[in-house]
Formats: sequence, C-alpha cells, structure tokens
Amino acid sequence: MVRLPERTHSVYLDYHASTPCDPRVVEAMLPYFADTCANPASSIHMDGRKAAQAVETARQQVAASIGAEPHDIVFTSGATESNNLAILGSARASSCGRMRILAGAIEHKSVLAPCRSLRHQGFDVEIIPVARDGQIDLHALTDMLDKRTFLVSVQAVNNEIGTIQPMSEICELVHAYGALLHCDAAQALGRIAITVGSSGVDLLSLSGHKCYGPKGIGALYVRGGVRNAPLESLVYGGGQEYNVRSGTLNVPGIVGLGAAAELAEGERRSDSCRIEQLRDCFEHQVISAIPTAHRNGAVGARVAGNSSLTLPGIEVEALVARLGDVLCSTGAACALGAPEPSHVLTAIGLTRADAYSTLRIGFGRFSTQDDTSYAALGLVRTVEAIGRATLAAKRRILGEYTHLIH
Repeated sequence: MVRLPERTHSVYLDYHASTPCDPRVVEAMLPYFADTCANPASSIHMDGRKAAQAVETARQQVAASIGAEPHDIVFTSGATESNNLAILGSARASSCGRMRILAGAIEHKSVLAPCRSLRHQGFDVEIIPVARDGQIDLHALTDMLDKRTFLVSVQAVNNEIGTIQPMSEICELVHAYGALLHCDAAQALGRIAITVGSSGVDLLSLSGHKCYGPKGIGALYVRGGVRNAPLESLVYGGGQEYNVRSGTLNVPGIVGLGAAAELAEGERRSDSCRIEQLRDCFEHQVISAIPTAHRNGAVGARVAGNSSLTLPGIEVEALVARLGDVLCSTGAACALGAPEPSHVLTAIGLTRADAYSTLRIGFGRFSTQDDTSYAALGLVRTVEAIGRATLAAKRRILGEYTHLIH
C-alpha cells in the first residue's frame, strides 16, 4: 500500500469558497487599523484626509483592474450586497414600466433570492436555461427577451463548475432590447480578463475574499458613473458612496480590496498558467485511478483553478469528512446545510444522486505541486477505502440474510 507523506499543514483546495488573504494585501491594510484610524468623512483633519485619499486610491485600483473609471465604483460589504443593490436597486428605480427580469439558471443565490423577492412584488421573473456545460442557451435567451425586459443577470464565472459565460454576446442580445445587463463577477477577477468597456455590462459585482483580499468588502461597477446610477439605495444614512450606499467606510477593507484587485489583474496570466497545470495534473491522477469519475462544466471554457468532479456511488459529504487535512467542498459554501442538491448541478442535467456525488476542488495562488499530488493520492485512497467499506457492509448484510433464510 502506498503511504501518504507526513504533512505539517493542511492542503487548502477550497479557493472558490474563499481565497487566503495575500500577505502583500495584509501589509497594505495594517496602517489603517490603528496608525491611520480616522473616518474618511472627517476631512477637516490630516488623518481624515489620509483615510479619504486611501479610499480614492483603492477606487482607482479597482477601476483599473476591470477597465473602468474611478467614478464608476461604489464600495459595498461584498458581492452579495452588490448583487442585491444591482437587482433590487435597479428594480426600485425603474420608471420605464418594464417589469420583466431574466436570470441564469446557475446564478449564485444572492442573485436568485432578490429576483424571487421581486416576483412577490409583481415583477415577472424568468430563468434562462443553460446547456450541459453550464453556458447560457443563447437561443433561449433570444426567445425570452422582449420589450418588457429591463434587467438580465448572468454570472461571468460559475462558482461551482467554473464555466465562463460569453458576456459580450449576451450583452449584445440584451442591449438590442434596451435592457440592462448585470454580471456577478465575484469569481472572475484575477481568473479571467474583465474589460467592462468591451463586454458592455451595465452593472458588475466584485468581492474581496474571492481575489486574495479580505472578507466583508466588495464593489459594484456602474456604467456611466455612480452619480448617474439607475439605482435606488438599499442603505440610508449619511450619504456616503455618492448617496448610493450610506455608512462609515471600511477603510482597511477598501484598501485591501484595492491592493488585491491590482495584484489579481497584474498576476492573472502567470497565476492562471501555473494553476491550470496543477488542476490538469490533479484531474489526470484522479480520473486515471477512478475511471468512473467525470468532469462537469465547460472543459474548454472554465477558469484555471476549477475542478468539479462527479464520483458515482460516492457520498461526497462523507468523503470530504474523511479527507482530513485535504480541505475541499461539496458545493457552494454559501449554501451549506441545504437538504436539496446543488441547483447548479441539476440545472446542467445531473441526477440528484450524481449531484450528491460531486466534489468541488478549487486551486489558487498558493497551491503547490506537492499539495496537488498529496490531495490526488489522498482522494483516490479515500474513495477506495469507502468502496471497500461499502462492499464489506453489503457482504455482511447478505451473509446475515442468507443465515436467516437457512
């Protein structure tokens, strides 16, 4: 039997749920916890002005990472708030009489939930089907669009299967009907190129902890500038962030998001190339040893670090629990505890049984070749152990049954 090498640390392969905060980001944030702790709204004194300048520098960094202008960026607490602000805020501000919203079938729940809430308020909400690889069915989208549609929401990169959507093509279809296009890009920054000018999106959500920044911070891009945003605020108060998102600004978090965004775009190509090689090596090792395993998503159009593997007959919650120091996920971390299988996996055609047998592996900036090999070997050995235990249990039950009938 092949023995696993001794480990002094766990192997983190849950980069879609959250990324480690880059030490360079932490270093940039540290002065704004204590040394420059002032409220950026206190612009009369020096420290207040320093804090305000740090916020504006971060705004420039975030804008540059997606090809936007600084005045297009509003800071939020994360992609969930950004998604809610984009969807609910635009719906409440809509004055054109349009009451139709379209959302992709595999969107994050922070998109689908506000859409459902608008349905209760009289809006017509429809779900755009996807192909088996997770990409939006463009023919179906074309048929669904009409002059009543005011908003379409499509994720740039899926958080479970890594599928990349053809946003420019989607945007062209959406704008032909005069509707707005919102894009949840939480999983995209640092993984694919984002250029809001060429893609044409009107609203785009970002999250700090998905791109090696801190948790609790995000941003919403608004085409044409936040001051002219077709949005109604969801948070009222002191009028911060162009009166679209009131509340004292999280200066350390904003500084961290700015630094993370700059690093993510600057190192995107080199990171993606190395991470893709690790992912492919991992999948080759696993699928060679477990021939029944199969990949999910658009294999030719998925982000480098994603590996969604279905292991038929294996209950992956038990598998993840037994992996010990290999840390991965069975699905979206935001939806843990749900009794139903992943809506993403069922939307692409997996059965309930296969959805419950699907593992999500996420590689990232700090993944190594040694970690990858260790994880692949550990996964294969654990699957084999579960298989042996299951076979032994079946034999025991059969033996007890045979004994009873005799």
